Amino acid sequence: MARLHDASEQRPGAVAVAAVQATREAANDTVVPSPEGGRSEAPAVNVPQYAVLSMSRLRPSMVPWAVSRLVRGPSALAGTPGLRFARVLGSGHDAGFGLRPGLDCQGVYATFDALSAAQDFADRSRSLEAYRSREVEGFRAVLRVLSSRGSWAGQGLQVDPAATLRPGRPVAVLTRASIRPSKALRFWALSPDTEEELAAAPGCRVAVGLGEAPVLRQATFSLWDSVSTMEAFAHHGAHQRALRQSWMEKHFSEWMFVRFAVESLTGRWAGHELNLPADAARLHRANRAPLDREAAREALARSSMHEASGD
Repeated sequence: MARLHDASEQRPGAVAVAAVQATREAANDTVVPSPEGGRSEAPAVNVPQYAVLSMSRLRPSMVPWAVSRLVRGPSALAGTPGLRFARVLGSGHDAGFGLRPGLDCQGVYATFDALSAAQDFADRSRSLEAYRSREVEGFRAVLRVLSSRGSWAGQGLQVDPAATLRPGRPVAVLTRASIRPSKALRFWALSPDTEEELAAAPGCRVAVGLGEAPVLRQATFSLWDSVSTMEAFAHHGAHQRALRQSWMEKHFSEWMFVRFAVESLTGRWAGHELNLPADAARLHRANRAPLDREAAREALARSSMHEASGD
């Protein structure tokens, strides 16, 4: 399938799965021009810096349960501490990128303001434990935003100016697009050559197709050994040609490209162990700032009370 990446991360949509996940908000996108000539919804303000991507390959007997999760959508995650945005996502056959659905593969994408909330969700949430107990294999990635453009249902992501990609850590890429119905056939026609190139791309550890509605609401997640291996794929060959064509022909009513540093990664996918434990010290440092700001607000309030009373 055709992949979307911008100059730093490019890869288009993959396939969603369930017809129960009806195409939503197709005619109601609020859009602004993109630098490349495409269009994207205006980004939200005060947006989160962290995300969790969970992917599961479920036992065949669990397919009815998986379909029920798609029907419930983000409401299944209601009450999650610190949650800002979430989607329950279908996938293509064998977690791939074609139009054939794969009801046994399912993903969850969620964003958070605090790294500790994201890590707690990945490690201890009942929602993700329900997937773990039903899967043949799966993984959970906790992610920090390195760069972000565009939006998903009007929700953007905030870049942490201090965020860096530590040596030896992989880089993750999430792409998402709403495909204009009038452009869908053309978009999917660009797919096969790019998919073949991705299958042989050096340095790509994981590549899964995701989507919140069939054909028109598509996303991909990929994990790379390094920025250089990711960019070597993104900037050359069939993928670059497909991306250029998509922008020129304005295939998307909304889009988002995000590059992440991987804070932690656990699980198993395609027979390969994925194990990158969280850094406890980094978790502590990342979550001191919000606590310090809260303390500063309380101190300011106390000072104002003293001034008002003449103390």
